[in-house]
Amino acid sequence: MSSLEEPIGLERVSNLNGVNWVQRFSSGACRPRVDEAEMGNCLIEGRSCSSSNSCDEEYARETYHWRRQREKIRGDSLSPRTLCLGRNQKVFDNVCDSWYLQDHQYSKPCNERDIRGLTNKFLRGIPRFVKIVEVGPRDGLQNEKTIVPTAVKIELIRRLVSSGLLVVEATSFVSSKWVPQLADAKDVMEAIRNVDGARFPVLTPNLKGFEAAVAAGAKEIAIFASASESFSMSNINCSIEVSLSRYREVAAAAKKLSIPVRGYVSCVVGCPVEGVVPPSKVAHVAKELYDMGCYEISLGDTIGVGTPGTVIPMLEAVMDVVPIDKLAVHFHDTYGQSLPNILISLQMGISTVDSSISGLGGCPYAKGASGNVATEDVVYMLNGLGVKTNVDLAKLMSAGEFICKHLGCQSGSKTAVALGKINADAYKI
Repeated sequence: MSSLEEPIGLERVSNLNGVNWVQRFSSGACRPRVDEAEMGNCLIEGRSCSSSNSCDEEYARETYHWRRQREKIRGDSLSPRTLCLGRNQKVFDNVCDSWYLQDHQYSKPCNERDIRGLTNKFLRGIPRFVKIVEVGPRDGLQNEKTIVPTAVKIELIRRLVSSGLLVVEATSFVSSKWVPQLADAKDVMEAIRNVDGARFPVLTPNLKGFEAAVAAGAKEIAIFASASESFSMSNINCSIEVSLSRYREVAAAAKKLSIPVRGYVSCVVGCPVEGVVPPSKVAHVAKELYDMGCYEISLGDTIGVGTPGTVIPMLEAVMDVVPIDKLAVHFHDTYGQSLPNILISLQMGISTVDSSISGLGGCPYAKGASGNVATEDVVYMLNGLGVKTNVDLAKLMSAGEFICKHLGCQSGSKTAVALGKINADAYKI
């Protein structure tokens, strides 16, 4: 049963620094009103209603109408043709089984118009195209203890670009003392200087890093600030306001050279030290980055504690001060919530998503924080929604296999693991 069809039914309650997030969106709470013309767009309106099940009669009538519409849709629209998500499928009970796909047509809609028509009934806010920003070569590799050879990093970037990714975060110009894995930033940039088909932003924490990046041929940079005071101190050893002051200098220098600047905000939902981060703090930092000239602001759930229930108010607060088309989301998958968080972000109008090949990554200053959401999983989900990405999933999986082999680890992508098993079983037949 889809979470969009029935209320979230979580009986157990967990607390994050005293804030009861699960109960707030449990089956015991009033469900939001759903406008017939915009079904699926607004999931948490009416937050102030009673926590009992005695919602008003008007809502009950709307719910009854919604259920009738849902049954009609199930009866009329969910035909085998509509549910086909690829070709050469095995068919069970007259329904195309979308996960068993041959010829590398993983979750590729056989009739995009039907898929879009179906999703529009439930997920009207989702954009037709989503830009994926691949952060694996930088954010994904920076915490690996074993130094990855420069040649391997270069080949990984080439493979990622070959898969159709338009933006690949290549490296970071930070002190090799703090991030030894990226000490070869200059060599990496030199090698990919003539690679066409993608942009390669690099992280620069200060003016010195910016100058080094420019000297190495960087044509786009990124700066990062935290919405948590404690995390800012532990991550870059300065307060939020001091970090913003530094970035104003970097942004001003970049503007003189006509170099685009992307901004990151970390800990947008929770902090490993402070706990819950108020949406107003996130909005403040995002607005500061936007005002200093960042063309795009990526909102990062650094420790992966977010859920749709906490992501929505954060996004609402930021959207009040930064144009929605200037925002991106960056989720870590510590609690397995990345895909639901991305889906709700898309419904709210976000059309840029950060992800990391094979789910590589983590945060050295957030104990227990797992890697970023896997790019393969994001692409698979978007394909299933009929959303264009221009990314070839087969080539993407090949890039993931390549880097995981060199790291000696299993892919963190459920899609890659599942399809890998299916292919392996097919060879045995």
